[in-house]
Amino acid sequence: MDAAHDKLIEELIKLLHGGGAHATLKQALAKLPADLRGVKPTGMPYSIWQLVEHIRIAQWDMVQFSMDAKHESPKWPDEYWPKESSPKDEDAWDGSIKQINADLDEFIGLLKKEDIYKKIPHGSGQSILCEALQIADHNSYHIAEIVALRRMLGAWG
Repeated sequence: MDAAHDKLIEELIKLLHGGGAHATLKQALAKLPADLRGVKPTGMPYSIWQLVEHIRIAQWDMVQFSMDAKHESPKWPDEYWPKESSPKDEDAWDGSIKQINADLDEFIGLLKKEDIYKKIPHGSGQSILCEALQIADHNSYHIAEIVALRRMLGAWG
């Protein structure tokens, strides 16, 4: 590949990891008291746990769509949002974050080896580049919501 393409991949990876213009997921969740994970602040429809799980489910769907023609997406919106406001235990919390990180690593591997401009054969015009931008946009939006919820709960900064 040429230098411009390599630079684009490098910048996309930075964007996917976050932190350039906003908090990373790791930063947004750092030192969050466990008892606040399932709290829905007044007027808000979701908890931090529900946002974390939504990030996990949606990112997993985008990664799997990018790799597997047989992948079936969850039903929108019901299967993209957990009904429970709190994780059932510490393992569920840790497992969700672990999967978010593993799926992101898997997608970055795909980004490095595939033709990012080529249309995904089983899609409707999407490319790996399109999916990279969508993952980054989606995750950063919901990470900002996590930060906002933490502010509302008095647990940020």
